[in-house]
Amino acid sequence: MGLLRAHQLALRTARFCLSSASTPKSWLSTKPAFQGDKNILLMGPPGAGKTTVGKIVAHKLGLPFIDVDDDVLEPTWKMPVSAKLAAVGGQRFLEEEGDALCNFSASGCVVSLTGSNPLHAEAMQHIRQNGLVVYLDVDSEDIIQRLTRMKVNRIVGQEAGVPMKDILLYRTQFYEKWLDVRVLCGTGDTVEEVAEKVLKAVRRYQNHDEDTYVSTRCDSAGLSNQKTHFSDVVVEGLAADGGLYVPINGLPKMDAREWMRLAGMSYPERALVLLEKCIHPLDVSALDLRTMIFNAYGSNFLTEAVAPMKHLVNNQYVLELFHGPTASFKDLALQLMPQLFTHCLPPMCNYLILVATSGDTGSAVLSGFSRLSGADGTRTGVLVFFPEGGVSEIQKLQMTSYKEGNARAVGVLSDFDFCQRTIKRMFGESGLTGHLAVEFGTVLSTANSINWARLLPQVVYHSSAYLDLCRDGIIKFGEPIDICIPTGNFGNAMSAVYAKQMGIPIRKVICASNHNRVITDFITTGEYDLRGRPLMLSSSPAIDILKSSNLERFIYHVSGGCGRLVKDLFTRLDRQQHFQVPEPLLGRMQQEVLASWCSEEDCLAAIQSTHTQTGYVMDTHTAVAKVVSDRLQDGSCPVVLCSTAHYGKFAPAVFKALQIQNIPEDPVEQLKTLELSASTPTMHREMMQCLKEGGRTKHTVCQADYSVMVEEVESMIQDCFLKVI
Repeated sequence: MGLLRAHQLALRTARFCLSSASTPKSWLSTKPAFQGDKNILLMGPPGAGKTTVGKIVAHKLGLPFIDVDDDVLEPTWKMPVSAKLAAVGGQRFLEEEGDALCNFSASGCVVSLTGSNPLHAEAMQHIRQNGLVVYLDVDSEDIIQRLTRMKVNRIVGQEAGVPMKDILLYRTQFYEKWLDVRVLCGTGDTVEEVAEKVLKAVRRYQNHDEDTYVSTRCDSAGLSNQKTHFSDVVVEGLAADGGLYVPINGLPKMDAREWMRLAGMSYPERALVLLEKCIHPLDVSALDLRTMIFNAYGSNFLTEAVAPMKHLVNNQYVLELFHGPTASFKDLALQLMPQLFTHCLPPMCNYLILVATSGDTGSAVLSGFSRLSGADGTRTGVLVFFPEGGVSEIQKLQMTSYKEGNARAVGVLSDFDFCQRTIKRMFGESGLTGHLAVEFGTVLSTANSINWARLLPQVVYHSSAYLDLCRDGIIKFGEPIDICIPTGNFGNAMSAVYAKQMGIPIRKVICASNHNRVITDFITTGEYDLRGRPLMLSSSPAIDILKSSNLERFIYHVSGGCGRLVKDLFTRLDRQQHFQVPEPLLGRMQQEVLASWCSEEDCLAAIQSTHTQTGYVMDTHTAVAKVVSDRLQDGSCPVVLCSTAHYGKFAPAVFKALQIQNIPEDPVEQLKTLELSASTPTMHREMMQCLKEGGRTKHTVCQADYSVMVEEVESMIQDCFLKVI
């Protein structure tokens, strides 16, 4: 991967150099410019504080300050801006204002744009050639209050009878179009605080090499000069030393006022703000990220809320994560991750995504990558390996319904752990990866939760759940909640830990296991023991996992980034099938995470009792979370149960729990019958449609043999990328 990383670095460097090309200097500073010759351009609506904040920023940096109103427009027009607006009217004013900005040139300055500059495309294209556009994102209610105090009742472009709030909302699309970095302003932020946020945002943009990633198995003393950026980790998936990538400086922490700004936003808007803070704009620009996010969380979800919260009983709330195309929480990441992946790809190779799934990931990956179009779709293939006897019939039908395009699902006569272990072995064998690259021009990558771009979007829905409770008046920001998650690979739980790191007041992350209970045993005792431990199939197959990959990230987190410890523990696990963490580390683990497990009988009983009490039908995984939450949560704060799949995906088990007789054999008929018994949630229409169209199709089933699975990989590459037309 070194050549690919070097190629990406060269591309990024070239893009940055082009965007930094200097224009003739008309303004000079006596101190070194913070951004070289580039200007810092403050953008936002009237009343955002651009001028006041700009003066503070300029003073702190020792740079000249330019106010476009005072220093550009009025000298050009030889009259006050208000007089010009009164003389020519709104539309003509915007044109002349844009023309004046097109003739403006400066270098190494802090510039306060007018509130209406972003409405003139040619002017913005001109000025941002030599500037970094910083958007002061202030809440519209705050803006209206400020303008009222300033006795401003109309702004440029606001026709008679149009409310101020509407024109501010209209303008937002233009601010979103031109921003390079966003400064999220909380209600009550002082101008000094906003100025510090601007400086911090500009420093982050400038210091791309500080926004990097490291393997969980890399000791700080072993860090090389080679910087690994977001675009690198998305493409590579797994680190070269077998570890998992994590941000070297952790995730950014937001303050309470910033979080409260998000409470009134839609799910895509929340996702945009959070992911902008976690993904450097030189890896994915703000505009590109916005396009991806609104494409990921749009009409492909069955509800506009995307991940709605429902009250269940007492202090328990259900976070419904199954409204995406494949009726699984995996959609929340995998409708976005393929877009991030193809955006970050170097242009010279084809890529085959290898995925091991215990059920839901497979169909979600196939759905997400099948939505890619053009060159992105033709040079990216997806091969899913799943345990033939270890997924539900409906999960299998969903995966095998993809018959066309560069996507395929193959059953393996073994369990999930074998599938995952085999894929990791493929990544680790340089002979194989080199052969595929040289012979077929194809590079392997992964979309499992070991890939950072899979895990990161999941932070959003944990954060969004808390914000929904605040918005609905259940809690005030700062009051704690617990989150109970059915987990086998620990990815969903780890994303909740990261949400807490960003500032969401999560008291405990409660891990719920089924009778395989390896995570429960580990969190309880600190001992991870796979010796002679068989995987037992259950009615909650998505968590039928013994080797939990994302525990690497958790141990790295609680150990304060001790890569040497992580490497030692997981090397021992690979060789001896066992390790024990030190007692102090176990204590730190238990401060963040609780864990327990649920028997098959208790799982089905929870489905039945909840339905009797509330009319709500849970799937088997949500029922595991319900049982564990009832056992461990003390009732002193709300608890969110992560509902990771629609109950229809596990219809036979739900029939058994509800004691429904005469179950139809056909999966579609099973869903129709089950729908009659469930008052809420409603049946998942897209899942039903997929099963109707897919029907019972033949699919490849292979032996649990490494060489056989490698042959499937080569066959897939040939079918995807070496077709003779």
